[in-house]
Amino acid sequence: MLVFDLDGTLIDSKQDLVVSVNAMRSHFGQSDLDADKVSEYVGDGAAMLVRRALGETATDRDLEAALLFFVRHYRAHMLAHTLPYPGVRETLEVLAPRPMAVLTNKPVRISRDIIHALGLSRYFSCVYGGDSFERKKPDPMGLTAILSEVGAAPRQAMMVGDSDVDIQTARNAGTWACGVTYGFQAERLIGSKPDLLLDRFEDLPGHLSRPAESRRSNQT
Repeated sequence: MLVFDLDGTLIDSKQDLVVSVNAMRSHFGQSDLDADKVSEYVGDGAAMLVRRALGETATDRDLEAALLFFVRHYRAHMLAHTLPYPGVRETLEVLAPRPMAVLTNKPVRISRDIIHALGLSRYFSCVYGGDSFERKKPDPMGLTAILSEVGAAPRQAMMVGDSDVDIQTARNAGTWACGVTYGFQAERLIGSKPDLLLDRFEDLPGHLSRPAESRRSNQT
């Protein structure tokens, strides 16, 4: 069983996220953030992204209004530049005989719409977002629910993501953890010490064919 994060793992959504974050900041009289700073804020859901982007001086009322603005703007522009990373589509085709799912902290409706629009829906038995469960990643609730749905034991599953949040989710659920370095948060990812570390998504199938016990010592 393979469970994938979305932003920074399957899709390169950085530019569209940056545009919507800065549109929100402009609406509230703030200057633009650079792309790398916005990337640092991604991974814990839309509400946390907005909170981080607006800063500590934002009131609860500001945050509520800003989240509404951000989600509306992002929904309208979320496919302007977003595409699967190189090799993702072809690799998912290779992996298609395996059960696969998506677990992201992005809102689930937006996530499913993006996956559908990019023609990736057929690869996944389910897609869950940050509002699908009572608690988001790195809480294991969502990952545990997916494993239960497909009847997989934790050590029969691997969580694949670009951030320490994904690695900690795997640890909390007792699954294998794979990190991809091309995403949004490579430094934090590497420090979390995943069982498998990949520079290219298309290298994943080759590692899955190896005995499970050898994966930790075969990082790339």
